[in-house]
Formats: sequence, C-alpha cells, structure tokens
Amino acid sequence: MISLLISFAIWGIISGTCMAAGVKHGSIAYGILGFILSQVVISLVTRRKFKAINNEMQEALGAGQKKIQHKIHQFQSKPGGNPRLIQKQLEADQQALFRQALDFIPKFEAYKKWNILMGKQISTMRLQFLYQLKEFDQVDEIFKQNFMSSPVLSDPLLVAMKMARQYAGKDIAGAEKTFKRHIRWFRDDRGALLYGLMSWILVKEKKTDEARDLLAKAKDKMYNEIINRNWEMLSNNRAKSFSNAGFGDPWYSLYLENPPAPKQQRVRMNAKGQQRPF
Repeated sequence: MISLLISFAIWGIISGTCMAAGVKHGSIAYGILGFILSQVVISLVTRRKFKAINNEMQEALGAGQKKIQHKIHQFQSKPGGNPRLIQKQLEADQQALFRQALDFIPKFEAYKKWNILMGKQISTMRLQFLYQLKEFDQVDEIFKQNFMSSPVLSDPLLVAMKMARQYAGKDIAGAEKTFKRHIRWFRDDRGALLYGLMSWILVKEKKTDEARDLLAKAKDKMYNEIINRNWEMLSNNRAKSFSNAGFGDPWYSLYLENPPAPKQQRVRMNAKGQQRPF
C-alpha cells in the first residue's frame, strides 16, 4: 500500500536525519512518531474523500427510492392497474437503481491503495448491490476472496446473504457453520433474521425437530413475534404454516421466496357516482 510506503519512508528519513544530526537518544522514537502521524493524516484525508463519494451515492439511492415509493403509493391509491405488471415495473426500477449504485464503485477503487482495509469496504458494498441484482455468480466469487478483499459481515443481513447462497448451492453444513460463527456477535433480537433463516433451512430439509429446538434457543435469548409464532407452528406439527414473511424486506431481499404483489385499495361508489376508497 502506498500509504505504508510513504509512512515507512518518513520513518526512515526522520530517524536518519536525527542520527546524522548527532541525536543520541530518541531517533528511532521520532521516526515511529512520524510514521504514526503520517498514517493518521493519510487516513483522515482518504476517509474524507471516501465519505464525499459515499454521500453522493446515498443521495442518488435516496432519490431513486423516493420515486419508487411514489409509484407504489400511486398504484395503491388508484384502482384498475395490473398488479403483476406494476410489480415488474417496480422491480425494473429497483434494478436500475442498484446498477446506478454500482457505477460509483470505480470511484471508491481509486482509494484502495491508500488504505489497507479499503478493499474490504468496497467488497461489502459491491456484494450488496450485486446480490440485489441477482448476479449470484459474482456474489459467490466475492465470498471466496481472501481476507484482505473479503466483505465485512458485520450486519445480520450480510451474513444471511452468505447463508442463502450456501443453501442455494446445497451446502447446508456450510450455512449452519456460518450461522454458528456469526450469531454470537448479534445481541438481543439483532440475530432474529439469522435464527429465522436457519430454522427455515432446517424445515426445508425436513428437520423440523431441529428447527423447533433452534427457535426455542432463540426464544430464550430474545422476544420476537415471528420467532415465537414459528416455534408455536412447529410445536403443533404445523410446519406448512411456518413463515418468515413478518421480517418483510430483509427476508424477501434474500430471494428465497417471492414477496406478495402490492395491493390496491378497494373502491366503492358513493351516491354521486364518485369512487371512494374503503
């Protein structure tokens, strides 16, 4: 990394200068101090530039999401539309938005050489956008990258994405291993989605007893209505009623199940023949 080379060079210059000037004590310490200060300065400058690009990207994403929400509101308030057609239009808008976000990645790439951990941050962003675009071949490659370039799985949804890809690849043992490795870091109900996903996988694998036991452990650690309901369903031999739909967008963003189509308001006619929503 260029930043490390510059800092080591500053260390060497300062230490060498002190020795040449006849400084008997502290020449190495001064060099180390120069190394640390140069790293701090480079990190601050890089972070500021990274943040500026990130803010620009977030503004673009926010504006796009507002347009999509406006379309959803229009559809729900006006009768007569085709729900399936509207769903396809909304999905196309989402896809275009994620591709727009991917266009920002090269701007971040320029700063990888200045920060040793920048590659991990960039991989994390790219992973999220590619996953939503269903570019799963590229997603799987990102998960296989080495430590310096692998994504940071600090969010439950990112861990769930890895588990979902392992399940899709029929690597059930791998999904369970990923779950056990990361679930310990999510306190209270932050791990609810992971418990919901792992139990869903077990149900799909006809391991309902194991799924029920896992949900029982989750119940002891948190209060979550979805976890509680699914535990009740499995406890009463109603595996077909098991559902993670209550997790909403985070669950459907894993693309393991299809979300319901947006619903329109029902309308009725008043005495003047005007349409009124129920």
